Amino acid sequence: MWDNRFAELLRGHLPFLSPDEPLEQDARLRDFGLDSLATVELLAELEREYQVHFADQALSLETFATPAILWKTLSGLTGAAE
Repeated sequence: MWDNRFAELLRGHLPFLSPDEPLEQDARLRDFGLDSLATVELLAELEREYQVHFADQALSLETFATPAILWKTLSGLTGAAE
């Protein structure tokens, strides 16, 4: 499972996810309001916060489809345990 920092950053870009609603691993991020502008902003925040760079092949709709997929991609860049 992801760390709290990741959850906080992600929640900041999901306007349709209420604060008391759990962030499920398989939640479709677009259903919770992650649009293209929010995706770019989230990407920049993740790169800055985790000191990583997403390779071009990771910049796809699939990478940002669910929290689980995004965390797996990010943890692969940081070497964090999944």
